[in-house]
Amino acid sequence: MTDTSPILLAHILNGPDRGVCDETKLIHTLREDTLGWVHLSGTHGAAEDWIMTHLDYLDPQAAEALLDVDTRPRMMALGDGLMIILRGMNWNEGEDPEDMVSVRMYIDAHRIVTISRKRVRSIELLDSEIRRGRGPESAGAFLVQLIEYLVAGIGKFQTSLDKQAETLEDAVIAQGSESLRREVVDMRLQVIAALRFLVPQRDVLSDVVRSEAPFIDLVTRREIEEEAIKMTRIVEDMEELRDQTMVLREELSGQLSDRLNKNMFVMSMASVIFLPLGFLTGLFGVNVGGMPGVNSDHGFLNLAIICVVIAVVQILGLVMLRWIGRRR
Repeated sequence: MTDTSPILLAHILNGPDRGVCDETKLIHTLREDTLGWVHLSGTHGAAEDWIMTHLDYLDPQAAEALLDVDTRPRMMALGDGLMIILRGMNWNEGEDPEDMVSVRMYIDAHRIVTISRKRVRSIELLDSEIRRGRGPESAGAFLVQLIEYLVAGIGKFQTSLDKQAETLEDAVIAQGSESLRREVVDMRLQVIAALRFLVPQRDVLSDVVRSEAPFIDLVTRREIEEEAIKMTRIVEDMEELRDQTMVLREELSGQLSDRLNKNMFVMSMASVIFLPLGFLTGLFGVNVGGMPGVNSDHGFLNLAIICVVIAVVQILGLVMLRWIGRRR
């Protein structure tokens, strides 16, 4: 397609002319009974005009939903078609996967219109399959395959987070270093960001299963239901990961707190021992007359022995009180 056109992909999915088609043929196909699929760039300046001009037969709500900038997963029945908004992982270079990309889709038995503002790997995989002649030939099969690709990508992301959580858990138990706190927080933020879209997406797939759209037959319904179950499991695993990261953060904070308390305890014990010794040496260090031992050749030795005896008595007392020398 040309740079002046918002069309990224155009396919005829069934009939004798099945395959890639040009814009003129696509526009004609989308008005006929032959199933056609067009994928548009949501950031293209001509996208709105193209939809309003060539898809004027669509419900106005469908056109509005296709052009929305800020979206969340949802489904809306419009006559014999469905307006479906889904999310997929953002695998684009330099971006975070949990910043999920939106796929807006109007679908009925004779036409499929999808639009996205960023590259969507699931759309590209579907395009590749169709170009090889192995793609879907019905609207229901198209919807199933797109959902399968989206759910598979989300599952891959969830699996990678699960492995990362296991590694972090071992590291927290073995090391408990403060540097791990940032990693735990980052993972928790990833999970929370993904759940923002995954929870409503799970509900959308359940809504699609229950929909009465004519192009969704019994087989299609069962396959989408299977993907809805997978999506539910992924959401449950992600919620468990969110709770796990909270536990790891609390464990790490507890370890750091215990380490600080231990260091403070050591310093307190040192203060207990040296405080009376410091008082004693300070008292004998004043320059006033009448200090005992000033004229004795053994005065310093006697003071040192007294200090050692006091220190030993204090240590024995602390041991007897079980403050030191044994696990508390």
